Amino acid sequence: MRNDIERILIDEEVIEKRLDGMAADIEREFPPGPLVVVILLKGALVFAADLLRRVPRVLEIECLNVASYHGGLESSGRVDFLDRHFPEVKGQHVLLLDDILDTGRTLHAVNERLMEEGAVAVHTAVLLAKDKPRSEEVSADYVGFEIGDEFVVGYGLDYQGKYRNLPYVGVLKMPAVK
Repeated sequence: MRNDIERILIDEEVIEKRLDGMAADIEREFPPGPLVVVILLKGALVFAADLLRRVPRVLEIECLNVASYHGGLESSGRVDFLDRHFPEVKGQHVLLLDDILDTGRTLHAVNERLMEEGAVAVHTAVLLAKDKPRSEEVSADYVGFEIGDEFVVGYGLDYQGKYRNLPYVGVLKMPAVK
């Protein structure tokens, strides 16, 4: 897999240090008490597991399967909710975790749905935020790293289901490997 990577953008040690800081910010800024965490699958799984082990409070962890890339290199422009069950969030403070803030469509759509379902407040955390104009007016409350507008894989991010298990974030060689 390493041969398919043009360059490592963020190595594992740097990610781990940043997660320590993000967890401290979350713990300090959320009101005391239980917290409902909604993880967007599959991309945010690695990020969420490593981040949440650092948050020293009672967490109710939910997963939500959504899709917007549909196997391509860019967002399709459509956010599909793939689960029949939606997490119970009525009256709860919610931390929404996603791997990357790109067009903003996914975070915007899920945030709106969580509020419609009765969440008291929704705060978002992303591992990566691309420095680019967004299709939706949305930002993340907690950002691991700002990156340029390039296609990255690793640490949960994939290309056609591959590379999620890389312990770093890297830029995929183009043309993309099949």
